[in-house]
Order: sequence, then C-alpha cells, then structure tokens
Amino acid sequence: MVANVRGPFSTIRSFAPLLKQSGDGLIVNVSSISAFTGSGSNIAYCASKAALDTMTLSLARALGPELRVLTVSPAAVATDFVAGRGPAELQKVAERTPLKRIVEPEDVARAILACATHLTVATGSRIVVDGGRFLAT
Repeated sequence: MVANVRGPFSTIRSFAPLLKQSGDGLIVNVSSISAFTGSGSNIAYCASKAALDTMTLSLARALGPELRVLTVSPAAVATDFVAGRGPAELQKVAERTPLKRIVEPEDVARAILACATHLTVATGSRIVVDGGRFLAT
C-alpha cells in the first residue's frame, strides 16, 4: 500500500499545484489488470492496485477541470522485474489471449503517450494494455 497508493498520492498532492498552473495538466497512474481481475502475484498487490484505480477516480473528480487523471493497466509486462516470469511463461499466457501478444514495455509507454496526446477529453478512465488477457478464461 505504501508503494502503490501512498507514494503516488503523496507525489500527486505535492505536484498538483504546479500541474494546475500548466493549463493542461495530466496525471497517469500505472496500475495493473490485477486491480479488477483479482489475479496477480499476491492479494496485497491486487488490493493496492485496486486502491490506486479508485484513487484515480476520486482525483479525477477532485482535480478537474484543471487536471486530468487516468490509469494505464497492463497485464504482465516482458521485463526481468519478476523473478521466475521469463519469456516462455509469458508466451504461454499470451497464447490464451485474443491478440496472442506479450505486453512489452513499449506498449505501456505508448498507452501513456496516448493519454497525453490523443485522449485529451478523458479523465477518470482506465486504459487496459493486456492483449485481451482479462477476457481470456
């Protein structure tokens, strides 16, 4: 909860006045599909990401119209961050999704960029970057 909720909240609270001055401020929280699927590395992780999603909704209401607040929610991303989750495991999961693709760091970065450049009337929304993983059974 400290890393996934309190940290972002403290950062947003500190920077919101400066962001408001810009006239086009944007906050993008990086969450996870674990927040709304309840599946992930552990229960605390799922709960903290769900709290981040709810915080995004609340902040979008509180900080608008000066600031937009969005959440990008990826599935497992192809990095070395999680021990034991290598390319072979990610490929197995990807094969069960509609797009049959592994989420790459660049996919998450493009979603964040889209929040800033193309989704200019969106706030309080969740952008899911998962190749359809949460649709798979």
